[in-house]
Amino acid sequence: MQSLSAVLKLVRALAHAHRGWWTIRSRFPKLSQAEREQEVQAWAKRMLAIMGIRLVVQGTPPDGGPVLVVSNHVSWLDILTVHAARHVRFVSKSNVQHWPLIGTLANGAGTLYIERERRRDALRVVHSMTEALSRGDVIAVFPEGTTGDGSTLLPFHANLLQAAISSGAPVQPMALRFADAASGTTSLAPRYIDDDNLATSLWRVLKAPPLVAIVRFGELQPSWGRDRRAWALSLHADVQALWRKTH
Repeated sequence: MQSLSAVLKLVRALAHAHRGWWTIRSRFPKLSQAEREQEVQAWAKRMLAIMGIRLVVQGTPPDGGPVLVVSNHVSWLDILTVHAARHVRFVSKSNVQHWPLIGTLANGAGTLYIERERRRDALRVVHSMTEALSRGDVIAVFPEGTTGDGSTLLPFHANLLQAAISSGAPVQPMALRFADAASGTTSLAPRYIDDDNLATSLWRVLKAPPLVAIVRFGELQPSWGRDRRAWALSLHADVQALWRKTH
């Protein structure tokens, strides 16, 4: 029965993904930026519901930009969850834009891309982020640089924080946790580490008992006078504290 339920969820999720693709290709050119953001948020909320995931938002999401949101990173599911809580522009690895279907969805959501293999590309992305923040955008980054197992945080890289310092934008720490809806314990179903790939992780999520995606927003922190390395260390502690409060 678990497998049958998972297959049905998968069929509905693929259909919803294709509807999102069609909306981006056909309707987005006619919509304002605010309308596009509303479409992305509504689409993400519906996708979570299709997969049997209930969204819980704690704290106050940013009303508007410029804001740089800094979060822990668990899974590909983070993107959907954050978009459902509040539309943001993500910074993602460059190969995502070439993935069938997913690339179109990411582009439609305003994703900025970084080539992680090229160290100098971080400078280009920081410049693009600085310009976007100066225009009033809300951008989200995962300073761990990769996904963890959902139970601990990896060290934070400081490079992308320079965009907030250069633009004068505040930073808002945020924590993500996926939990079993019945017990409240942290679920490992969405994990995306080691030998995991998108297909196996997605299948685990679809087969899992009902999940809760918890997004907890912290307080805005001003960027003036900051040293990015010291700030990365303190933000790591802030996100860890927020994560503990989701339990």
